This record gives sequence, C-alpha cells and structure tokens, in this order.
Amino acid sequence: MTGGHVRGLICRVLRQKDGSVVTEFALLAPTVMALMLGVFQIGIGMQNYNAMRSIASDVVRYATVNYQTGNELTNDQIRYYLRSIAIKNPYGLESSRLAISVTSIATPRVTGTIEKRVSMTYSVPTVLAFIGVDEFPITYAQPLFLMPKT
Repeated sequence: MTGGHVRGLICRVLRQKDGSVVTEFALLAPTVMALMLGVFQIGIGMQNYNAMRSIASDVVRYATVNYQTGNELTNDQIRYYLRSIAIKNPYGLESSRLAISVTSIATPRVTGTIEKRVSMTYSVPTVLAFIGVDEFPITYAQPLFLMPKT
C-alpha cells in the first residue's frame, strides 16, 4: 500500500457512521501492530546473532595470527579484544548487554594444539515491552584451536 492508499483507508474508516468499523479497527489495530513489531524484533535478534558469529570469527583470526607470530594471548586479552570490536562499528553491540567468557580447555581435542572456548551472551533489547515481551538472551560459542609457534 502506498501512502495515499493508507490515508484514504483511514479517511474511509473515520467517515463510517456505524460504530462496528471503528470497533473492529480498535480491536485489530493493536494485534496487527504487535505482529509487525514482532517481525522487527526477530530481525533485531537475527542481526545480533549474526554479529556475534562474525565477532567470534574475527577473534579467532586475531588469536591465530598472534599465536603464529609467537605472541601467546591470555584469556583476558582475548576477552578484551572481543569486547572492543563488539561495541564498535559495524557490530555496535551494547557493552552492558554483552557477557563474554574465554576458557581454556584442559585436554584439547586436537593433539598439539591449545584449545579455548569463546562464548558470548547478548541480551537483545525489546520493542515489544507494551505487550509484556521482555529482553531475551542469545548465546553463541565457538572453539578456538591455536598452534603455538615452534
């Protein structure tokens, strides 16, 4: 529908003399608006999840290159780097909503490597608070296999 069609529809609804059309509109409008905002909410969640996947890939590349040059990063250094790129463009995640953990795996699955696990949880902001939908967390985790320089 174009803007002219929407204005025409609203004008016809307002010109109706019997109350049934206005009543039906009043009953259906909030539902239709909630559905439209629900689609928008799903889009926000998907964008945030894809951002977390890309951030994890960036961190894996960063750590791998550092290990190959002999610079063995601590878990805190990896976590700090992850947060620093997550809050900047193009990702733009809010730091207060982001929980990050980097853990070392005692027994790596690949012999001769150092295995770590990068895990992020992000609390997706809601646009549906008016119907009682709260923020919801999404989590992404990725293994990190590093080869120490020999």
